[in-house]
Amino acid sequence: MKIKIPEGDFGGYIFDLDGTLVDTMPLHYTAWEAALKKAGLKGRLDENLFYELGGVPSRKVAALLGKRHGLVLDPDAVYRQKEEMFKGSLEKLTVIAPVVEFARKVAASHPVAIASGGTRDVVESTLRKTGLAPLFPVVVTADDVEHGKPAPDMFLLAAKRMGVPPSGCLVFEDGQPGIRAAEAAGMKWVFVQSRLLG
Repeated sequence: MKIKIPEGDFGGYIFDLDGTLVDTMPLHYTAWEAALKKAGLKGRLDENLFYELGGVPSRKVAALLGKRHGLVLDPDAVYRQKEEMFKGSLEKLTVIAPVVEFARKVAASHPVAIASGGTRDVVESTLRKTGLAPLFPVVVTADDVEHGKPAPDMFLLAAKRMGVPPSGCLVFEDGQPGIRAAEAAGMKWVFVQSRLLG
């Protein structure tokens, strides 16, 4: 996978985590499917819908997936079960090397940040397990904003914490909600096609 960087003089770089820096999406899919089966899901979880929701805050994903599959469920309970299952699979994590290499390169001279739709405990666990935690002094999660992606709030907060104007930030994302959020924040973006890795 090659990264195509748009032209521009960028003062800071913001990275989504799942599916952008770390190949977690298959692990998230398996955990969501297992949690939804406990809530009554028959058959398979709609994989295309799951990937379309990349970047959407996890608690909202539970409600959206339940609605799509006609399940009456407690989104918070399903979400908590899913997160526990996911955290139990973190030893299987692999990083997306080209994006991580780029992040390491720019972090030597520019501010870098994480802006993830995951909750803080899961995001920080993932960063620790992959050894990426020291690379990112700024970490924005779904717990830090009222509105998750596709709203621009996460990216705007990350830019503020980095001390970089939004127009000077470049965002790396693997999901359409995140790309829409970057555009709403007035930021240029790079689409990471992580789904093609597996």
